[in-house]
Amino acid sequence: MTYDPTGHLLLTPVDREAPARVRRLRELGLGECPDPAFDVFADRLAEVTGAPYSMVNFIDEHRQFFAGLHTPTGTHSGTRSGADLAAHGAVGRYMARDHGYCPHVVVRRKALVLEDVCDYPRFAGNPVVDEIGIRSYMGAPLIDRTGTTLGTVCVVDTEPRPWGRPGLETIKSLAAELVEQIHRREDARRL
Repeated sequence: MTYDPTGHLLLTPVDREAPARVRRLRELGLGECPDPAFDVFADRLAEVTGAPYSMVNFIDEHRQFFAGLHTPTGTHSGTRSGADLAAHGAVGRYMARDHGYCPHVVVRRKALVLEDVCDYPRFAGNPVVDEIGIRSYMGAPLIDRTGTTLGTVCVVDTEPRPWGRPGLETIKSLAAELVEQIHRREDARRL
């Protein structure tokens, strides 16, 4: 963890694996452009969990990229940044690395469930709370066959949600399913 000049704990953990992740994402051809198959997967995430927003998120050294995105309106919002949410009412494909909770999942390499982000001082001050209105989060890492954490699958809501143990098991299962899909793509490209 790092601190800002005022001595407050910053929310984004130090990510020493980012350069290796970027190399692996490039090798797989992921994280640079929206992918219709990942949008379909994000739609399924939302349907299974009942969440209004869901993402397939790949993270590099500077930003998060939602290669798969589901919003309540069903639109995938082009390339707007996460900071544009409040102004435009739509989720974009890019978000700063210090916004949100997926960077924590990637560094921890473990699923994270926040039924009400305001219950956790470490997470309540994240910019997505005030700028976007996020109140609950659930995400799991996408760890591929090389041991690289590529990113996450996650769902968020603007209301607190009692995800509980069933939600945790669901998001972990869906993450494993997506990793298998990524492996099948990689195998097909090699043939």
